[in-house]
Amino acid sequence: MYQIVSKKSLNSTVMQMEIYAPFVAKKAKAGQFVILRVDEDGERIPLTVAGYDREKGTVTIIFQLVGGSTMRLGAKNVGEYIPDFVGPLGRPTKVDGMKKVCVVGGGVGCAIALPVARALHEQGVEVTSIIGFRNKDLVILEEEFTTYSSKTYMMTDDGSYGEQGNVCVPLKTLLEQGERFDEVITIGPLIMMKFVCLTTKEYGVKTIASMNPIMIDGTGMCGCCRLTVGGQMKFACVDGPEFDGHEIDFDEAISRSNAYAEFEKRERETSCNLLNKEVE
Repeated sequence: MYQIVSKKSLNSTVMQMEIYAPFVAKKAKAGQFVILRVDEDGERIPLTVAGYDREKGTVTIIFQLVGGSTMRLGAKNVGEYIPDFVGPLGRPTKVDGMKKVCVVGGGVGCAIALPVARALHEQGVEVTSIIGFRNKDLVILEEEFTTYSSKTYMMTDDGSYGEQGNVCVPLKTLLEQGERFDEVITIGPLIMMKFVCLTTKEYGVKTIASMNPIMIDGTGMCGCCRLTVGGQMKFACVDGPEFDGHEIDFDEAISRSNAYAEFEKRERETSCNLLNKEVE
């Protein structure tokens, strides 16, 4: 059993938890993920490692209350336990041998982008971070990104905070002005990553995309994270989750991810009803 050590809301739909899992904390690296279950009968949920403290033996996870299982997880309190917390899984982000990197995060994907920015910063890499949200109320981790970045660009779709526009706006401006990055790393909604990769491809900048959004089982057995990279079939959980963004078939990945929308909606509604009854 794994105890919830701390819990806080980052915004109305995003929760952060610190889990006591010393064996996972000992080995975890940026870019990797864990698989957990909220209860004995629960489904397996893959969540990226958002941080870790090897001395305390804790792992930080950040998740969006979007489906039935994440809503049940969010309803748990400090001091309570979850039965399974397995990891670290996946290949860690490569942070060696680079001098200047741009990290582009969108929405809750910023929770995945932050440990990457931190790992690069700790390696002495000059990090430029571009983070985007739909509006001011959904902004998370701004202070943390500022800490680990030489420059931080905050974007909101409606202009309610930072600059108005999507993350491609400052990225394209920087590249047009002659800024040269050893690599661009993008993490966020599939459609956002698609256009980030289209933007960088125009300038010939190597781009890595994290395909966490399409992951379900986390072991390659379910096949749900199957995607096409460079014309070959890959599995996000065991071959990734990071791939050359210019070789990913994003249209295929987006189409396949939409197949679960109706199921997630039903599970969310069911969990809402159950949790409301428990409160009553």
